Amino acid sequence: MVVLSQAALKDYSLIKTCKPSGSMFTGIPVVDLSDPEAKTLVVKACEFGIFKVVNHGVPMEFINKLEAEALRFFNLPQCEKDRSGPPKPFGYGNKRIGPNGDVGWIEYILLHTNNLDAISQKSLFTFLENPEMFWSAVDHYVSAVKKMACEMLELIADGLEIEPRNTLSRLLKNEKSDSCFRLNHYPPCLDLQTFSGRNLIGFGEHTDPQIISVLRSNNTSGLQICLRDGTWASVPPDQNSFFINVGDSFQVMTNGRFKSVKHRVLAPHTKSRLSMIFFGGPPLNEKIAPLASLMAEGEESLYKEFSWCEYKRSAYKSRLGDYRLALFEKSASQ
Repeated sequence: MVVLSQAALKDYSLIKTCKPSGSMFTGIPVVDLSDPEAKTLVVKACEFGIFKVVNHGVPMEFINKLEAEALRFFNLPQCEKDRSGPPKPFGYGNKRIGPNGDVGWIEYILLHTNNLDAISQKSLFTFLENPEMFWSAVDHYVSAVKKMACEMLELIADGLEIEPRNTLSRLLKNEKSDSCFRLNHYPPCLDLQTFSGRNLIGFGEHTDPQIISVLRSNNTSGLQICLRDGTWASVPPDQNSFFINVGDSFQVMTNGRFKSVKHRVLAPHTKSRLSMIFFGGPPLNEKIAPLASLMAEGEESLYKEFSWCEYKRSAYKSRLGDYRLALFEKSASQ
């Protein structure tokens, strides 16, 4: 249990709270990648917007090793961790999420996956004991998860009858892919009584701007999704599976058929939550627009064409909870 002074509590007054949620939501679609019908199941799951993947093929050895290395870093004294920050935008961050005033009960590491060997990134962690163990764990994990994500995108292409089959996966495989990787650590927070029975927000409500995001967490709960009726529902944790979120870009590419679901994370009370998220993004110059092969005859595009760079730049200027796609939607008169 973390105990804070009154001075510290004043600092955390900037972090939002919410009412405790009820029971766990059991309606998350589950896709077994070994199922012969996986291509059909994964398309239906993307229409819901978030789903769980089992029989994913990512070795548990890679998952457990990275979790151990991440906890080794996050358990360091604060003054040591601060040597890897502040994030610009990559590196170590604590409480502050992005440049526009969003805060949460969280500390994190953000890395660019196509430049894991970049001196600018590696120099942030040279003070670690055996830093090569940290980087080896990150590299093995990210490579395996990216491979799984690409295989899943090709299954989706099969299910949607998109040709060629690598139309989607090539965006992540491209050497200029703008993908990134986050390690999010949510330490146990104060007793609920401190916040009048309300939950402290770990990571505020948002959608992911990329194509897809691949989340794995330990067995500590906290993830919530916003359902179509506006209510928030808690997602049961599963440390052996992955949760896939459809990103804003994928919603546009399917002209709204796939949904980017708003989600958030509540701070834990007794046991820390550790999440690993791979965000699969396209190259910066990639044009994002509804795929012609998915448009019915006479169907109008709901979105203006934009480059990933334009959308990313717009997203960085917004707050977490903003509806970022609004600027790129076509009006009724267009």
